[in-house]
Amino acid sequence: MSSEKEFSLKIDMPAEHMRKIFGMQDAYVKKLERDFHVSIVDRNGQVIVAGREEMARRAAGVLKQLTVLSERGNEIEEQNVDYAIAMGMEEQENVISRIDEDCICHTVNGKPIKPKTLGQKNYVDAIRENMIVFGSGPAGTGKTYLAMAMAISAFKNEEVGRIILTRPAIEAGEKLGFLPGDLQSKVDPYLRPLYDALYQIMGAESFTKNMEKGLIEVAPLAYMRGRTLDNAYIILDEAQNTTPAQMKMFLTRIGFGSKVVVTGDASQKDLPAGAKSGLDVAAKVLGRIEGIAFCNLTSRDVVRHPLVQRIVKAYEDYEAKEKGRNREKYGRKKT
Repeated sequence: MSSEKEFSLKIDMPAEHMRKIFGMQDAYVKKLERDFHVSIVDRNGQVIVAGREEMARRAAGVLKQLTVLSERGNEIEEQNVDYAIAMGMEEQENVISRIDEDCICHTVNGKPIKPKTLGQKNYVDAIRENMIVFGSGPAGTGKTYLAMAMAISAFKNEEVGRIILTRPAIEAGEKLGFLPGDLQSKVDPYLRPLYDALYQIMGAESFTKNMEKGLIEVAPLAYMRGRTLDNAYIILDEAQNTTPAQMKMFLTRIGFGSKVVVTGDASQKDLPAGAKSGLDVAAKVLGRIEGIAFCNLTSRDVVRHPLVQRIVKAYEDYEAKEKGRNREKYGRKKT
């Protein structure tokens, strides 16, 4: 049994914030208790955190960070709690509230769009500071959504004259066969995720009006050939499915006054077996060029349902083990 004396801290927390931070049936506070090995109780508007001094201070720090988020009008979600705990474990203080200060823009419903993790914050900062940014990472890390928010913000502030969104039209691991309709209806299924983000941030009416004027363009990558794209915010999505030739073609379209964000997930390639990805080659070729930044988001930056984060992490671990086994097997063959 530990002889270390129990330590306690008191935190003043208004009732309306306490309800949000504790969660339904105290689910969030139970998570803090479990992860930091402390007890957390509400005593007449004061939250008392008790346990080993170091862990009690860390848990109290997490509660204070979540209180700041709540005071700024944020809903406290499981992802916020999980990330605050992760930062608390690493003794990174005030990270959550610092990230939350960065509001990119608002959705059509008035909801603020902000980075939610340190990786996302670094990604957004890189987009602000560089002409071309490559954002790589698994599903749910906000690569495309944050890039779209940055593009719409720049467009509304008249920093650019138009937005161009593109992605390679490659089937995601399944054959779709013949698609009826005109050319636009054939390529729309490939571009649907981009439309969804535009509708949410800009609103269907504003999007339609600007698209009719030619100020917003959503098109397959093949349509970029032979063009020079000046004064535009250009996003290339699903870049892991480009060939090196396509990537080179795309990057050499960029004109004056333009900004480019290239997003992709190297673990979800739909290219033919053995084909090189333009995203992988670009990282090797362009890594040292000034004005180009590479941001690698990880499972820690996933902001979808917490289960998605665990799924991504499980696949990352599995793929790392498989690579290790293959290297070991190849090494034995060589000897």
